Amino acid sequence: MKLDDTDRAILRILQEDARTPFSEIARRIDMSSATVHDRVGRMEEAGVIEGYHARVDPKAVGFGTSALVGLRVKQGHESEALEQLREIEGVREIHLTTGEWDVMLRVYAPDTDGLRELMFEHIAHMEGFARSQTMVILGTEYESPGLPI
Repeated sequence: MKLDDTDRAILRILQEDARTPFSEIARRIDMSSATVHDRVGRMEEAGVIEGYHARVDPKAVGFGTSALVGLRVKQGHESEALEQLREIEGVREIHLTTGEWDVMLRVYAPDTDGLRELMFEHIAHMEGFARSQTMVILGTEYESPGLPI
């Protein structure tokens, strides 16, 4: 789908607050609510808008520790390894990467004991991984709420 300036304006507003009513979006971009509704529907159907999510503070729901984990995958075990990672509750992001690590994870745990359990009881014993490196996130200075549209 080819996006025009109006589509991009709608997306910027929805990234700021996905609960913004179509009437408010329409007012802000000087367009009818029906047109905004139609454009959002087309972007949803085309897969430009993949969903609507609440942004939750991990600490507020019991996940006080997060880490980045680099993994080296044994050749021939890629799909099996990725499937196993999807099943682990604390694994929230899985990225295929270039460089030293084949896969980078973002994981969450209640505390460092929980992180140790996640790494040693779940990830370290999985078939298909050669080695890993865990980097505990001490703090997040900035996290963008969306893409630069």
